[in-house]
Amino acid sequence: MAVILQVDFPTHGPFGQEMSEAFQALAESINQEQGLRWKIWTENAETQEAGGIYLFDEQKHAEQYLKMHTARLESFGIDNIRSKIFQVNQTLSVLNQANFLN
Repeated sequence: MAVILQVDFPTHGPFGQEMSEAFQALAESINQEQGLRWKIWTENAETQEAGGIYLFDEQKHAEQYLKMHTARLESFGIDNIRSKIFQVNQTLSVLNQANFLN
């Protein structure tokens, strides 16, 4: 069953195009994570937050990634990392245009 991993944390940036340039190599490496289907990068310069929404093929892979990613963020000096894992209701999600789940 597909799962969503939601992660966010306080940050002073970079945001926007600067973020895109600064984290391109990281974004490319995330594509290699076991069970990852996709990631949406999130940011809010006004509230000084960033993070991501990830779709994984199963809970085990989301948990493995979260453990590694939390350690990586902490090594960058980031704290107050918030995360949640949700199971995806595929039937209802596809009804609401989540065709990427098929």
